[in-house]
Amino acid sequence: MARDIKSNLIIASGRRKTATASLFLKLDKGAIVVNDKKIEEYFPSEKESLIWKKPFYLLGIATPEAKYDLSIKVKGSSKSSQLGAVTLAISKALALLNEEFSLVLKKNGMLTRDPRMVERKKPNLRKARKASQFSKR
Repeated sequence: MARDIKSNLIIASGRRKTATASLFLKLDKGAIVVNDKKIEEYFPSEKESLIWKKPFYLLGIATPEAKYDLSIKVKGSSKSSQLGAVTLAISKALALLNEEFSLVLKKNGMLTRDPRMVERKKPNLRKARKASQFSKR
């Protein structure tokens, strides 16, 4: 996470499982872009829209498109994990904007990374824990 005072640029990153999101926030009247697509195209469902807008609603920012220009690059894992990484990156960037924002987001658990990862496959098993059926004879 970094803040460049001269150009009003804030850089933040978010991670979830193996998905990584890099975010560049600029105070400008612009659009929110994820991997060179509008965020509504990249995360089209209403459920996904509610998730990535949650940090803005907690801070009382009704229309994020009117105030902030967000450029997000996300890679790895699945769409749901990428959504979690993007939400964490947005929260971290907003927390850098204002200390009061940081307190509100932290209180609501938006600045905490989800530590759950996929368990590794063990030797002599089919998956991490799935074994072949036991045969007595």
